[in-house]
Amino acid sequence: MNDTKKVGRPRKFDQDDALMAAVNVFWSKGYDGASMKDLTEAMGINGPSLYSTFGDKHNLYLQAIDRYSHNDACAPLVAFESEPDIHLAVLAFMNAAIEYATQHESGARGCFLSSCVATTAGELDGVDSLLAEAIEETDGRLAKRFEMEKEKGGLPANFPCLERARLMFDLRQGFVFRARAGLDAKVMKSELDQRARMVLSE
Repeated sequence: MNDTKKVGRPRKFDQDDALMAAVNVFWSKGYDGASMKDLTEAMGINGPSLYSTFGDKHNLYLQAIDRYSHNDACAPLVAFESEPDIHLAVLAFMNAAIEYATQHESGARGCFLSSCVATTAGELDGVDSLLAEAIEETDGRLAKRFEMEKEKGGLPANFPCLERARLMFDLRQGFVFRARAGLDAKVMKSELDQRARMVLSE
C-alpha cells in the first residue's frame, strides 16, 4: 500500500480581483514602493502563482493599468452616463470624481492614472501608450454622451462634444490634484454648478 502524499494544488483565485488588488497597492505605494510581498499579500497569491500568471512586477503593473483603464464601472463616468438631464449629468460626474478622489476604499487619494501611472510614464516601457490610450478612451466616452444629447435636441447642433469632453477630463484631474493636496471636498463641491455651466456653455 502506497502512502504517498498528494501534491497540493495551488489555490484558485480570481485574476480580475487580483489585478484590482494590485492596482490598489501600486496606487497607494507607487511602483517603486510596492514590494512583491505587498503585492502577493494583497492579491492573495504566492510568488510563483504571481509570476506564472502575470509575469514579473513590470508586466503586472502594465496589466494593472490596463485593468483600471478598461473599468466600465468607473464611478464618475457611470454617473455621467446614467443621469438623463445633461446639466445634472455633468454635476454628477464632478461630484463622483471628487468623492472618488477623496473617499476611495483603498485609502489612496486622487486617481490611479494621474497619481501613480503618470509618474512612471517615460520611465517604464509600455506605460506611455497605455496612459495615452486611457485618456483617449475616456475622452471618447464623455464625448459620446454629449453626442447623444445633441441627437435628442438637448444641446445645440454646433456643441463641441470632444472639446468639452476634454475639458471635463481636465477638470476631473484638477479635482484629483486638489484632493491629493488635502483640500476639503465640501469646498470643491461648492463651485460645481458654475463649472457645469462652463462645460455646457454655447
